[in-house]
Amino acid sequence: MDKQLDLLQGTLDMLILKAVSLGPLHGYGILLRIQQISKDRLEIQQGSLYPALYRLEHQGWIASEWGESENKRKAKYYTLTAAGKGRLQAETDNWNSMADVIRGILGTKPEEV
Repeated sequence: MDKQLDLLQGTLDMLILKAVSLGPLHGYGILLRIQQISKDRLEIQQGSLYPALYRLEHQGWIASEWGESENKRKAKYYTLTAAGKGRLQAETDNWNSMADVIRGILGTKPEEV
């Protein structure tokens, strides 16, 4: 089995919101945080991350400000907004509901149909 799992469409935004909810992060830090909290089972590509960050900021779910990274470089740091916190909760609830439905479907036995 592959070490990396493919992300379902639409889950990247939720994962970014979760990572940023744990504290301000620059773009590369978000990639590392998702990889860390997934225990290296997910690896987000930079080509997917930055358009998603732009989209989330444009929607008002994250905010950014310039700062200095650990290696003394200029970096844009992202934080979760109040609207983003609400969106993360809604997405988490939706994800958990869908996971329950899928779990039920996959657990169905022939005699239950």
